[in-house]
Parts: sequence; C-alpha cells; structure tokens
Amino acid sequence: MDYTSLSNGDIKEMLEVIGVSSVDELFSQVPESFKLGKPLELPWLQSEEEVTARMAELSGKNSGTHTHVSFLGAGAYEHITPAVMKHLLGRSEFYTSYTPYQPELAQGTLQGMFEFQTMVCEITGLEVANASMYDGSTATAEAALMASRITGQKKILVSSLLHPEYRRVLKTCLLQNEIVEIPLTGRGLTDMDFLAESVDEGVAAVVVQNPNFFGAIEDLDLVSRVVSGQKALFIVVTSEPFCYGILKSPGQVGADIAVGEFQPFGLALNYGGPYAGYFASRKEYLRQMPGRIVGETVDGKGNRGFVVTIATREQHIRRERATSNICTSQSLCALGTVVFLSLIGKEGFREISLQNLSKTEYAKSRLREVVEVPFDCPTFNEFVYRCSNSGVVLKKLIEAGYLGGAPLEGYYPELKGHILFAVTERRTKEEIDGFIEALKGALN
Repeated sequence: MDYTSLSNGDIKEMLEVIGVSSVDELFSQVPESFKLGKPLELPWLQSEEEVTARMAELSGKNSGTHTHVSFLGAGAYEHITPAVMKHLLGRSEFYTSYTPYQPELAQGTLQGMFEFQTMVCEITGLEVANASMYDGSTATAEAALMASRITGQKKILVSSLLHPEYRRVLKTCLLQNEIVEIPLTGRGLTDMDFLAESVDEGVAAVVVQNPNFFGAIEDLDLVSRVVSGQKALFIVVTSEPFCYGILKSPGQVGADIAVGEFQPFGLALNYGGPYAGYFASRKEYLRQMPGRIVGETVDGKGNRGFVVTIATREQHIRRERATSNICTSQSLCALGTVVFLSLIGKEGFREISLQNLSKTEYAKSRLREVVEVPFDCPTFNEFVYRCSNSGVVLKKLIEAGYLGGAPLEGYYPELKGHILFAVTERRTKEEIDGFIEALKGALN
C-alpha cells in the first residue's frame, strides 16, 4: 500500500482498529532517546539517475579491504577468492534454489549439499556431517544442545578463548544450561588444570576452539585425554579451517563433534555475513544432529540419486519437541565453499595453509622488533601484540592505509592495549614491511 496517499481519516481509522489513539501512542514503547524528533531530511522526487549518483557518492565514503591493507581477523578472514566463483554462484539455478524436499525436482541442489557434507567429513576427520548451518556461532550452540540431549546433563564447560561472540550466542541459546567458562593462562591458552578439576559426571560437553581466539594452538590431545572416560562430549570449534592443512583434524584428536565456520573458503567478508557454518560428528550421534542431512541412494532403475534423509520434514516444525529448530541451511554459501575447495584442490589447500603459517611467523618476527608479542605459544595465522595508546595507534595506522588489527579490550577488559593481528596468504612481504614502518611512525 502507498501510505503517502492515505488521508488523515484513513490513518485515524487504522489506529482505531489497532486500538491506539495516535501515532505517538503507537510508538510509545520506543525510548525518546532513540527518536529523531524531526522529519527526515530527504530530497523529494529525485530521478533514478540522481538517486544512483547519490548512493555512489555515499558508498565512496566507505573504507575497507578495497582501500586499506587489512590485518583484521577475529573470525572473519580475507582470503583469496577465485574470480570464477562469482560467475558460478550468480547462475540462477544456484541462487534461486531453496527447499529440496521434492528430490525428483532438486537433484542438483541435493548433490551440492551432499558434496559439502563429504568435504566437511574429509576436513574434520569425522564420519557424518549435515548440510551446513547458519554460521560458526549457531553451529557451536547446536553442538552444545546436542551434547546435552545425548548425555542428559546440563553443565557445559567452555574455554574463555572460544570466540567471544560465539560464547554470547551459546549463552543465549542455552538459557536452561549452566555455562562454566574455563579461564585462560598467561600464555594465551586454555587452563588445562582448571579443566581437569572441573570435568565430572554432571558435564555434558567441553567446548574448545582451535586455533583459539588469540590464534594460539591448543593441546587437543590433552583435552581428549581429560574428557575420556567421562559422560561429557568433546566439541572442537574452528573459525579458521585452513589450519587443517597442517594440524591434526578433530577426528584425529578424539573429538566427538566438530563445528565452525567455512567463511575462509572463498566467501567474501560481507560485513559479517551471510556465512556457512559446518557441523560434523561421530556416526553414533547421527539421529541427534540438527538441520538437514542429505544421503546418497539409487532409484528404481539403479541410477545414483540424493535425498534428505534421517530427519523428516515435520521434525523442523515440532517447536519445543524438535531435535533442532534450524530448518534451513546457508545452501548458496555452502555451495560456494564446495566450488572453492574444488578449485584449489588438496595441494592448494595445504599450500594456502603453509603460506598463512609462514607469513604470520614473518610478521610476528618483524613486530617483535617494534612492540611486545606477549604470548609465547605456537600460533596459526593470528597472534596478539601489545602497545601503549593502542586506540591512538590504530587510528594513525588507518590514516596510513592499514587496518592494524582488532583491539581485545572490549572482549577481555584485562587485556588493555592488546591487539589481535591476522595474516593470510593475501598479504605480501612488502605489505607486512610497510605496516611495520607505519607502526613505527604511529608509535612515535
């Protein structure tokens, strides 16, 4: 309806139907501090060309990875994105596909999901996977809920070095559970002594991120030994899955569930989403897995085919009695990661992982010449540095054309002046050296 054509009488009649006397009463629950208090200052009746030009002018004020050299990470990473991906994902048969409940009409969509599940299993070393989640944070929450259902327990032990935003989602989704955070050590690692003292028969799951939020590599073999023999399930979270080109997979270290984020596999930063979460587990927990699961079968003529399996469609609309209320998936984003992984192949996967590691170590050695790198543990493609007046320094770096990292004080108040610094294969030696010179100038 075109509301600009409504008369005062029409508006009054609508308000009466709603049961309020005025527009002000309709919005009375909105705090006054949030109200503009004056009409919007918008131009009237502009042409399409004028609007397009104005929007281009406004968007030109934005800065980002297209204008600055970025060393930001913290769960969203700037990796290579082959140009062919934009072309393939822009095909209408991919971006318009949605619900594949009629397999005879959706074999392409279902095969894409099946290939995604297969790649998740190959990367995580676990036996079964679902057809993607919304993102890494909701996948983590679903993993904890699943562990609680399987064990019948309510306590969840969570490393305080799990991504802070993942922890917030976890607490929001598990209001009926007890969330206990495992503190960090002075080396920027999860406190294993605290974990060993805290695991008992009342614990449903132990959740550890690797590499952790600081980029440090956790001793997952030790976590597995601590959890072994208890009811608790061991959940490994990863927001930078390129690490598995070098590190042991969750399956190899004894994890029961592996979840995380596939954004690094060819998905643009996109202001934080949409991304593609992944979820894998041991086969024995298959019927407790959330979301869609696609299986391979044959039809009456022996032809290969794909179907949504294990969970019925009605599972997704049973509200509080459902295993999970995630009833869709980030199918297009998941397909994008499949395209990306198919393009780079196994050798490319390992090569990108090695470049992430080696370039990070080079950046770390250069930064030690200028500032403190406080945590002395192995890292993958992220680490922490510390400097005084970090807020001023980061602003000066932006003026010099560099995004110098993510300040940690907002997440960890005790870490004032600490900055999380990420290096991917996109960064060159010249860019790292240029950053060091800019940092020296900002410090002085």
